[in-house]
Amino acid sequence: MSTKRTYTISDLAAEFDVTPRAIRFYESEGLLSPERAGQKRIYHQKDYVLLKLILRGKRLGWSLAESKQLIDLYDPEQQNQEQYQRVLQKIEESRLRLQQQRQDIELMLLELDEHQTRIEHAMN
Repeated sequence: MSTKRTYTISDLAAEFDVTPRAIRFYESEGLLSPERAGQKRIYHQKDYVLLKLILRGKRLGWSLAESKQLIDLYDPEQQNQEQYQRVLQKIEESRLRLQQQRQDIELMLLELDEHQTRIEHAMN
């Protein structure tokens, strides 16, 4: 007989370096749905994977609504093709946004260098 791994909110918080409050927030947003034993929350492997996906999406700059849309597209009967296509689209959007941000940062750094040079020359 195999036992399925379960997690407490403290387990997940420690594993992913987030606060229990953040996990409860994701639950209130309908992203996680732990089992209840009285007041105690019992998280299963599915919740573990979902939290991992939520946090990955957050690192990539995706909103919780965007992550939820992608998670809701999970459909193993269709080999998750729609989900995969949408994730690829989101990845490309994120890549373009980050490239633009990098260009903006480079431009700001050049402007700072120019301003610094002008001030240093004015001081001499």
